[in-house]
Amino acid sequence: MTDHEGTPIWRLHVGDGPLVATAVHDGHEARPEVAERFALDDAGRLREEDPWTAEWAMIAPTRVVGLRSRFEVDLNRAREKCVYRVPEDAWGLQVWDGELPDDVATRSLDEYDAFYKALGELYGELAEAHGRFVVFDLHTYNHRRNGPDGPEADPGGNPQVNIGTGTLRDRSVWAGVIDRFIGDLSAFDFPGGKLDVRENVKFFGGNCGRWAHETFPDAACVLSIEFKKFFMDEWSGEPNSELVDAITAALKSTIPGVLEELQRVSSADVRK
Repeated sequence: MTDHEGTPIWRLHVGDGPLVATAVHDGHEARPEVAERFALDDAGRLREEDPWTAEWAMIAPTRVVGLRSRFEVDLNRAREKCVYRVPEDAWGLQVWDGELPDDVATRSLDEYDAFYKALGELYGELAEAHGRFVVFDLHTYNHRRNGPDGPEADPGGNPQVNIGTGTLRDRSVWAGVIDRFIGDLSAFDFPGGKLDVRENVKFFGGNCGRWAHETFPDAACVLSIEFKKFFMDEWSGEPNSELVDAITAALKSTIPGVLEELQRVSSADVRK
């Protein structure tokens, strides 16, 4: 997919099997007509983006990686909110130097529409080939919003890993997949102790999951996986490479179980 200037806004790698990983907020760049209007600096934008999610997505045979900043167009929001216009759309941040012109926003909306058209084609092919498929929808979130020296957010409401399944139409169909994923991720021998993995505590899933579940209600299971930025300094952007690599390994460890449970769901379909 390309924008009006011919520059790719996302990258797709298609592999074998019914597992997909998406990292739609990994990108940081913006097309020139957008970048020249930013009031928010690079560090401020990076703080709300999802670095290293593209690296984690490499565990899946099929991968969808966003190459642009969510401040150009947010692919995980509903269309009417995918272009931030006022601070309330963007955690109270002043994104633009003045107002964003409507024609610039329209071109961003065109990108959004093209993305979902292409994603629909990909998911349609997966549904036809496999019947059902699972998406690891990878994200990160901040937990030190009171500044670099401020306190961490209360762990009680901010798990290290939040699994959003709130956009699924019927969780019971996918319960085996969800519970196996959470169980295997929680059991992984993570540096410093087992990961705190909980479901629908901080986030319930964004538009990528909602749209997939509405468009492919019998085929798609999107697990919206939000890693708290415990693996990095969210203010400086400096990662702990050991923890970044350990997250890759932890996610990879869940794949056999997820595919096994997915096969059970598919086998149950055949028996009906």
